[in-house]
Amino acid sequence: MKREIIITSDGSTTIHLPDWNEQYHSKHGAIQEAYHVFIKSGLALQTKPEISILEIGFGTGLNCFITFLERESESIKKINYVGVEAYPVINEEVKKLNYVAELNAVKHQAIFDNMHDFSWDKKNEITPDFSLTKRQQFFKDIDDKEQFDLVYFDAFAAEHQPDLWTEAIFKSMFEALKENGILVTYCAKGSVRRAMQAVGFIVERLAGPPGKREMLRGIKNI
Repeated sequence: MKREIIITSDGSTTIHLPDWNEQYHSKHGAIQEAYHVFIKSGLALQTKPEISILEIGFGTGLNCFITFLERESESIKKINYVGVEAYPVINEEVKKLNYVAELNAVKHQAIFDNMHDFSWDKKNEITPDFSLTKRQQFFKDIDDKEQFDLVYFDAFAAEHQPDLWTEAIFKSMFEALKENGILVTYCAKGSVRRAMQAVGFIVERLAGPPGKREMLRGIKNI
C-alpha cells in the first residue's frame, strides 16, 4: 500500500495512506489530537506515582514521545510504556517526521530516535523513570491480565479495519486493565461505544479533538 508523509493542520507530520484516504494521526493536527485524546483525557487523570500504559498502534511513536515529555508535568514518577504494532514504521519514514522540532524538544532528539531504534519485544530503559517495550504483535493476540492503568487505543479507523474494533478486542483491553483503569480513543462510533459497554466498560462521550465532535473514554469499574 502506498504511503506518504503529509503536513497536518497544526504543522506536524503524519503518514498518509492514499488508498484508504487514512492517516496515522488526524489531518486536522497530529500533535493536537495526541494531546487532546491521550494526554488531556487519559494521562492527566492518573494519580499514582508509577503507572503502566498500553498503546494499541505504536506507529510513529508520537503518543509515546509526548507521554515522555509530559510525565513530569503530570507528577508521575515512573512510566512503564508498552506499544503494540503489527507493522512497524520504517526508518526512512521516521526521519521525515517533524515531531521533535514541532514540540520544541530538540534536546530530546536522541530519546525520540532511540524509541524507534531500540529492539522489539524487549524492555528498554529510555531513562530511569521511563521504560519502553515495543511488541510486534497483532492486536487479537494480546492476552495481558490486569497489567495496565491506561490504554491508548489508536488503531486505524473502524471503516478500514473493523476487526480491530470488535467486542473481542475490547474484552482483551478490559482484561488487560487494572481495576479503575482507563481506555481512551479518538473514535466515537456508536458501534464502538456499544462494544466497549458490552464487555464492561463505563463509557463517556467527551468533546473530540479538532475535526471531531466527540471521542470516547472507558473506565473499568468492577
